Amino acid sequence: DMKLIFVIDSVTQIYTNGAALIMSARTFTDFTTQATFEIKKRDLFKLDEGPATQVVLTGDEGLQYYRTIQIMRRMELKADQLYKQKMIRGFCHLYDGQEACAVGLEASINLSDHLITAYRAHGYTYTRGGTVKEIMAELTGRRGGIAKGKGGSMHMYCKNLYGGNGIIGAQVPLGAGVALACKYLGNNELCVCLYGDGAANQVCTYNMAAPWKLPVIFVCENNRYGMGTSVERAAASTDYYKESSFLVDGMDGPILMELQTYSYHGHSMSDPGFSYCTREEIQEVHSKRDHMLRHNMASVEELKGIDVEVRKEIKDAAQFATTDPEPPLEELCNHIFYNEPPFEVCGTNPWTKLKSISQSS
Repeated sequence: DMKLIFVIDSVTQIYTNGAALIMSARTFTDFTTQATFEIKKRDLFKLDEGPATQVVLTGDEGLQYYRTIQIMRRMELKADQLYKQKMIRGFCHLYDGQEACAVGLEASINLSDHLITAYRAHGYTYTRGGTVKEIMAELTGRRGGIAKGKGGSMHMYCKNLYGGNGIIGAQVPLGAGVALACKYLGNNELCVCLYGDGAANQVCTYNMAAPWKLPVIFVCENNRYGMGTSVERAAASTDYYKESSFLVDGMDGPILMELQTYSYHGHSMSDPGFSYCTREEIQEVHSKRDHMLRHNMASVEELKGIDVEVRKEIKDAAQFATTDPEPPLEELCNHIFYNEPPFEVCGTNPWTKLKSISQSS
């Protein structure tokens, strides 16, 4: 889908989410309803033909993408603030700067498809259907969190999103397993399996996915640094899209993509990210191309209106995330299994027993 190629290449500069109220206030005679964008030719490996070099974007799509990216950006900035206020504890890996990857991928698949990623999962939790309130409450460990306050930053789940996985690269074989289930069930669905450049050198699931012709898209989100180490210092070859050691049929079987992106934060909140990035590098990735405005697809006021709505939504979610109660101790062991009768779980000593109640819906 060519929307994917366009969005990943330039939505960083468009930003996102639907603005129905604002859309109704303008007439389509005032603005261009759609525009054609030239996309630079992609580097290929063992593929005879790549994606087209032109893509059409409608004004509605552009505004939707803009609002979604703005939601993710403001949500991560608020998480940064709450972490520094000690309202969020433990590990916290932010996604700001990389939002276009998530928006582009989601524009090219269906919500009925499946997705699994590493621990930088807040953005994908939102695009998969989680609400800002649920995500923020999970970050603060509250009962209204998307994992009921038990998962925190790295372990968020919703329908067809399988985490949020804390072990580097461990989600890749799990994603292949999800794809195997899709093939076994014959449901015409696929799995997008994401990992970072830091995990690229230990991923070896491709060779299993290929002969089985699994419906999986392996995606390396290359943000140039793996836990603070630049890709040039970590790997002999930094062309991660070439790491598949098989010839793929892109229309029938697994395929590997590399998305070149950049994180505006360090590896995690414990890493400031400034000691190993040059000022010139940061300035380069912060420069933006205002595609929507330059092609007369939206007005400055229209985009500012979306920004106002987004800021209010984030503010309300943060208020909920800091006032919602924490889950009670008796819920500690709930939801270990799905749809099973209640059972006892051993505590920290032989005399302590906890009760586990399964999720049944």
